[in-house]
Amino acid sequence: MADPMSPQRFRPERFKAFVDAVVAIAMTLLILPLMESVSDAASGKVSTAEFLSEHSGQLLSFGLSFLLIATFWMGHHRQYRDVEWITPWLLWINVAWMATIVWLPVPTAMIGQMDTDALQPVVYIGTLIMTQVTTLAGWLYLSRHPDLTTTSAETMRAGAIGDLAAIVLFLIALAIAALASPHGYTALFLLLLSDPLSRLLNRVLHRRVG
Repeated sequence: MADPMSPQRFRPERFKAFVDAVVAIAMTLLILPLMESVSDAASGKVSTAEFLSEHSGQLLSFGLSFLLIATFWMGHHRQYRDVEWITPWLLWINVAWMATIVWLPVPTAMIGQMDTDALQPVVYIGTLIMTQVTTLAGWLYLSRHPDLTTTSAETMRAGAIGDLAAIVLFLIALAIAALASPHGYTALFLLLLSDPLSRLLNRVLHRRVG
């Protein structure tokens, strides 16, 4: 086991605070296009009902991305709650995770303000897939370095399987969204199947190991 006082390791307090700040900023950025739209509507003397109708796409994309980032953050909190040491590799995995979170407001604005085309769902759902991939990478790294955390092996296994299930569902949603444009984003409701698929994958993997 590596020396816990090695300069290659550091306590996670500042790391967690930094992640929380990045997520908070990303969630705040989601609202900026709507703030600009409100200013434009006020200049054009648009009524509230007209504004809500004209910008329904922006409102929906804001709500969806806000919910997704909040869900990712809660998952990240559970994943790193019992982590006691951070290594450079684990730090870079999380830098990649934060990059996907910070980027998400851009495809969110595309959905709300641009005409839908075949590339939009690739950019949006592809970003969500990369967020999930980096989360999975974190679980795999922690599983290989259990001395960094007090999280049980069973919990780490369940987290990795859950992320794998979400990646599969995101890939299916991406294929549906690309084919069913402009209404393909409803395929993201497939994520409601994440828990049943996780249980199925867990049983399959358990049988193979057994």
